[in-house]
Amino acid sequence: MPNFRWDDIRGSTVLPGRRGGMPFMALEYVVRGHGIIPGEDVDFDNSVAFAAMVGAFLSGTADFVTAFEPVASTIELEGRGYVVASVGEASGEIPYTTYYALGSFIADNPDIIQGFTNAIARGQQWVQENTPERVAEVITPFFPDADPVILISAIARYMEIDAFSSVPMMTEDSFDRLQRVMQSAGELTRPAPFYRLVDNSFAERAVQNLRDYAD
Repeated sequence: MPNFRWDDIRGSTVLPGRRGGMPFMALEYVVRGHGIIPGEDVDFDNSVAFAAMVGAFLSGTADFVTAFEPVASTIELEGRGYVVASVGEASGEIPYTTYYALGSFIADNPDIIQGFTNAIARGQQWVQENTPERVAEVITPFFPDADPVILISAIARYMEIDAFSSVPMMTEDSFDRLQRVMQSAGELTRPAPFYRLVDNSFAERAVQNLRDYAD
C-alpha cells in the first residue's frame, strides 16, 4: 500500500496491542483524529497477547498490526508484510521512555541524577551525529540475534521520522499531548500539572555542559 491513507483501515481488523498500553492509545488517538471510530468504523482486536500479535497477524488474523522495531523491518525484509505508516509520526511528539525518581532521592543525590542525565545527553548527541550503519555497529552486541541489515533499516526508519530525542528534556507540549492521548483512551480522568511531575533542570545543565565542551 504505497499510497496508504488512514482512511484505508475503515472496515478492517487491526491488532493494536493491550488496551491502556501506549501503542493502543496512540493508534486510537491517531485514527480518531482522522474521523475513524474504533468499534464502529474499524475493529480493534485487543484479545491477542502483545507477544503473539505479529504471529497472529502473519497467520491472517487481522489486516493490520502495530509492531515495534526491529520486528517491523524484519517482516518487511522477509517479504511477509509492509510498513505502511508510523503511528509515532502521525501522533506528534509524545514522551514514551522517561526516567523518574522520588523527590527525596533527587534532593539527596543530585550528583547521581546529574551524572546519569549527562550520560543520556551524550548518547543522544552521539546518535544525532552518526549514521544508521555506525549506530547499528555499536548496538549490535545488545541485539545478538538481530540481522545487522535489519538493525540498520530500523534505525534509519526512526531517524527519518525524527523519533530519537536529541536532548533529554520533556516539553510541556509533548506532555500535554500524552495526557490528551490518555484521556481520549479513557485512561486518565484529569490532567496533571507539568511543573509537578517534570524537572528539566538536570537535563538543561547536561545540554549546557555539552555546549561548553564543544566550545
